[in-house]
Amino acid sequence: MTSATLLSRVIPPNVLGAKKAHRLLERNLMVYKHGWLVILSGFFEPLFYLFSIGVGIGQLVGEIPTAGGQPVSYAAFVAPALLAASAMNGAVFESTMNIFFKLKYAKVYDAILATPVGTGDIAVGEITWSLIRGALYAIGFMIVMLAMGLMESAWAIMALPAALLIGFAFGAVGMAATSFMRSWQDFDMISVITLPLFLFSATFYPLSVYPGPVQAVARMSPLYHGVELIRALTLGVFDWSIVGHVAFLVVMGLIGLSIAARRLDGLLLT
Repeated sequence: MTSATLLSRVIPPNVLGAKKAHRLLERNLMVYKHGWLVILSGFFEPLFYLFSIGVGIGQLVGEIPTAGGQPVSYAAFVAPALLAASAMNGAVFESTMNIFFKLKYAKVYDAILATPVGTGDIAVGEITWSLIRGALYAIGFMIVMLAMGLMESAWAIMALPAALLIGFAFGAVGMAATSFMRSWQDFDMISVITLPLFLFSATFYPLSVYPGPVQAVARMSPLYHGVELIRALTLGVFDWSIVGHVAFLVVMGLIGLSIAARRLDGLLLT
């Protein structure tokens, strides 16, 4: 079996043939041209956490040992985790409620399908837009980290593509999950899932402080893989586990994209 055949089985043909996804990006840019404050509002929550917990409580905690044995300030330990959470929040917010409104109430996608744009283009375009929103949050947060002197390594510049990968993974899964939602009440489950991810993905404490069973559960958290990836880059502490973190997020994103594209076919073409 060739790699192309295997890829076509994993990713729907409508995604592989998506050539007009940029039209969705153009539309979203026009819609949000006068509403950037709505998008940027989600950036401030992790920033407030950084100031209140990373800086405030950090004065009491002191330094945290890293995997490489070099201690860093608590703020430098927490900041990359909050950067990962910021990318997650941006992607999830955009790929859930906004897409649900377009799909179920505004009927935006029904109108779009009257043009040459297909369901694959819609899936790729909307997930890319979710990724862009997550990237905007990440860029703003990185600027704050740089101003506060929390970039411990020159490799920190790679935190941006890492944040894009996090945005892709969560944006794709968020859109896939949204395709199963039937009412606004269903979105309570989003908070039920994202809040524990935020709190228990080695965001505020090293994984080693958790009991063994909790560590095993935390290692299955997608945000944990994003946190560890960005933390390794900003602190300059590398090992082979980075490959596993990247692979986890890539596979998660591809699965989410595949489900979202197939679900859109079923919802919009039948």
